[in-house]
Amino acid sequence: MLTMYSASWCGHCRRLRDQLDRANIPYEVIDIEKDEQAADYVKSVNGGNATVPTVRFADGSSMTNPTIHEIRARLVRLAIG
Repeated sequence: MLTMYSASWCGHCRRLRDQLDRANIPYEVIDIEKDEQAADYVKSVNGGNATVPTVRFADGSSMTNPTIHEIRARLVRLAIG
């Protein structure tokens, strides 16, 4: 399952959630404004910046502000590998 780190003010996050829903890709959303550990994680993978959406995959890898196509491609690679 994907974990998407988000914030209430993030339009890109809303768009990505809609795209994930339409693609029937399961995910969990964590609001970095409400979860300090989540905010720390996002900063740790983004050079100290709280950039959202940041997506974490089951293998621990992450992508920042990915497109739905990039997410699908990573999921395919993870399933094959």
